[in-house]
Amino acid sequence: MSPVYSVKIKPHIHADHVGGLEELALMLKSRYEYKMTLLVPELLLEPLWDHTLQGGLYQKETVTSLKDLFHVISLKPGVAYKLSSSLTLELIPTLHIPGKDSYSLLLNGEVFYSADMIFQPGLLLSLVRERGVRKILHDCQLTGPGHVHTTLEELLSLPEEVRRMIQLMHYSDEKPDFVGRTGEMEFLEQHVIYEL
Repeated sequence: MSPVYSVKIKPHIHADHVGGLEELALMLKSRYEYKMTLLVPELLLEPLWDHTLQGGLYQKETVTSLKDLFHVISLKPGVAYKLSSSLTLELIPTLHIPGKDSYSLLLNGEVFYSADMIFQPGLLLSLVRERGVRKILHDCQLTGPGHVHTTLEELLSLPEEVRRMIQLMHYSDEKPDFVGRTGEMEFLEQHVIYEL
């Protein structure tokens, strides 16, 4: 029996984005003899293996690279990849942690998924006004300075036309204190299916 999910996208290599890959790879290999497709920005291929997965997955002469466990597709930023008849994906380089490559995703040329990023108002305005993005799924740090994530205060500084497109994600457990304080932006909830 094949697993239901066959494709994973990794926009950067922090544990909350790649933490389950080791167990997933081992399970698929041992239980199903199956290789799923792994979409990875080309600049993250080497760090993902060398600094994150090799320690737990390496097996002499059997598993010496990501390609021994996954069908790896290397992605370049700025290229729209057709993943299916109804889905295209483009990587957008964004800033998250200084000195580490990180990417956000543009789906079908009209839905922006920030992954994790510091505030980049110029990029958001350009995506809406020049590229026709109609929905933004944005990480949101509710309190404190935005050193590695965009803050609610920063998002509230955007023009209303952009705020209306934003749905907030990757927020803290303080969310109940902020209901009704996010302007035109709404919180995305776990375990809810949303129309894009």
